[in-house]
Amino acid sequence: MNFGVEQEEPEPAQIKEELEETKPPQIKEEQEEPEPLQIKEEQEEQEPLQIKNEQEEPQPLQNEEKWEGPEPSQIKEPFACKECTKSFSKLSYLKSHMRTHTEEKPFSCKECEKSFSNICNLKTHMRTHTGEKPFSCKECDKSFNLISSLKKHMRTHTGEKPFSCKDCDKSFSQISHLYSHMRTHTGEKPFSCKECDKRFRQINNLKRHMRIHTGEKPFFCQECNKSFRQTFDLKIHMRTHTGEKPFSCKECDSSFNQVSSLKTHMRTHTGERPFSCKECNKGFSQISHLKAHMSTHSGVKPFSCKRCDKGFSRIYHLKRHMRTHTEETPFSCTGCEKNYTKLRSLKTHMRSHAGENPQCSAPTFTVKNKVDVNISHVESFPQSGFLLFVGSLQVPMLDSSSPVLIAELMT
Repeated sequence: MNFGVEQEEPEPAQIKEELEETKPPQIKEEQEEPEPLQIKEEQEEQEPLQIKNEQEEPQPLQNEEKWEGPEPSQIKEPFACKECTKSFSKLSYLKSHMRTHTEEKPFSCKECEKSFSNICNLKTHMRTHTGEKPFSCKECDKSFNLISSLKKHMRTHTGEKPFSCKDCDKSFSQISHLYSHMRTHTGEKPFSCKECDKRFRQINNLKRHMRIHTGEKPFFCQECNKSFRQTFDLKIHMRTHTGEKPFSCKECDSSFNQVSSLKTHMRTHTGERPFSCKECNKGFSQISHLKAHMSTHSGVKPFSCKRCDKGFSRIYHLKRHMRTHTEETPFSCTGCEKNYTKLRSLKTHMRSHAGENPQCSAPTFTVKNKVDVNISHVESFPQSGFLLFVGSLQVPMLDSSSPVLIAELMT
């Protein structure tokens, strides 16, 4: 790029000398960093800083003060880009901007192979190697390697959400979060998987999805060494060690380690069955139950017995079949101590005791090495079924879909 001699002349007289060191006013604060991930747990695993090409104008490191100069409309910017409509107050800014068109990156990191279009970005990048975090929060102990990161963090204390959606009433603390949200209105999914046809609204969702193809599970449990694709999955898993069940049912005493489990449980109280079969219109409380039911229409039997040639449409059918080989009888009547391989057989047995043996009014059957389960009759038993109690969880046995839930609870 050939810059004319007149461009080397000093700034107009009305522009104060200190403007030489200030950030060009049109640069948005959010441009200093890439779009942050919305999943907080995974923010720390991402590359600390990726400088986008859109960063036309670097902010000098020594200037972290608030802009106190004249309004942008009062500033004359004599250095114009011939490739686009942008103009700049300093020749150095224009030269730096031109690299966004030429893709030149003359500043290289000596620690790694990354290169940058301006020295400011290189200096910022070097903090990822040195660990330097010079910007500290006065409200808590957190520190940051960028002033913009600190400013964004401060909104978690102030509750400020300055970026509002024009299509709905939602507001956001970061402009990148607003951009991401806008895709829910436009339907845009710019990030596509090269392995399959799936597309995503956010780059971090694509990265997380790619682990399905690569098999990568970078998050390990320190208690049992299990690994997970997401930190969210690891956090839920940790509750199996701590016994934490933070989600409680308001209708009964049941509590759960996942909110999804609570939502599923609530359908036992409401009777809601939001998942319907398109073939026969049957409704189910869980999507897994619907998927299992669909095999009755397709005839697919994906679960095979390794001891014989029998195939089954559902995993719990296979497990129940395996008892014919192992001779396991996990369902016991405490009234007469008879044992059965199937829950159905125990139900039939209980009818034979109805009115004859009061001890069998609420027998217990035990699933070996699993849990103790109590069965008690409801008022209109056997026509309306009975209730299955797994710990404090009540499962109504009201239709043919209920055994699916029972089997999942006991496997």
